[in-house]
Amino acid sequence: MKTINSKTIVFITGAFVSSDCWGEWRTYFEQRGYQTFAPAWPHKDAPACTLRQRHPDGDVASQRLDKLTDYFRTFVSKLPESPILIGHSMGGLITQLLIQEGLGVAGILIHSLQPQGVFTFKFSFYKAGWPALGFFTDTRKTYLMSFPEWQYAFTNGMPYEAQKDGYYKLLVPESKLLIRDATTAAAKVDFSKPHAPLLFIAGSEDRFIPHSLNYANYKKYSDPNSITAYHEFPRRNHFVLGQAGWEEVADHILNWLN
Repeated sequence: MKTINSKTIVFITGAFVSSDCWGEWRTYFEQRGYQTFAPAWPHKDAPACTLRQRHPDGDVASQRLDKLTDYFRTFVSKLPESPILIGHSMGGLITQLLIQEGLGVAGILIHSLQPQGVFTFKFSFYKAGWPALGFFTDTRKTYLMSFPEWQYAFTNGMPYEAQKDGYYKLLVPESKLLIRDATTAAAKVDFSKPHAPLLFIAGSEDRFIPHSLNYANYKKYSDPNSITAYHEFPRRNHFVLGQAGWEEVADHILNWLN
C-alpha cells in the first residue's frame, strides 16, 4: 500500500465560482494538521460580487486552459514539498493534467470535468454546460450564469435560500473559450501512464458532471500498478463543496489519504 506523507494541500477551483468556495474545506484540513492553499485564478483575486460588477470582463474572457494549467503548474512547483491536489470540476481536470506530469503525491477529483475523449450522452450535461460555451456570441466578453441556470446546473435539490446564498456569495463570470478548451488537446490525459494515487468523487444528483461521466473518466485509467479509486455519494449535486453535509465528503477524502 502506498503511503502519502505530504501535509500540504492545494485546492484547485472550478469554473464559474470564486476560490472562496474552499473556505470551510481549508479550515477542516488545517485543523487536522495540513497546510492548505486555494489560489484564486488569474484575474479573479477579488470577492465574487466585485468580479460580477466587472462583467463583461475582457481579462477573464481571455483565459485559456493551457495558460491556467501552467499557472497552477508554476504554483505547485514552487512549494517546498510535493502537495496533495484536490480539484473540483474544471479544477479536477487541471488536477488530472498535473498528476500526469508527476506534480502531486495524490489527486482528489471532485466531480471532475472530463478530459478530451471522455463522453456522456446524459441530456443534463449538455443542458447545463451549453450556454457557457457561448457559440454565436462575442468571446471577448465573459459569460455570467443566470440564477435559473445556477439552480439547474449547480444547486438542484437544495432549498431556495441556500441556492440564492451560494449564487451571490460565489458565482463569478467565466471565459467561454476556457470552457470550449475542455474538448481540445489542452485537456488531453494519457490514461496509460503510471501516476500518483487518484480518487474520483462523484454525486448521484450532479447534472453538470453526471456520476456516469465521472465513472467513465475513472475507468479510462489503465496502468495496473497505479492506484485509482472511485466513490459515489448519494444526493450530492454540483455544489458539493458548499452543500449541507459536505463534511461527509471531506471525511471520506481524509480517510482515503490516511
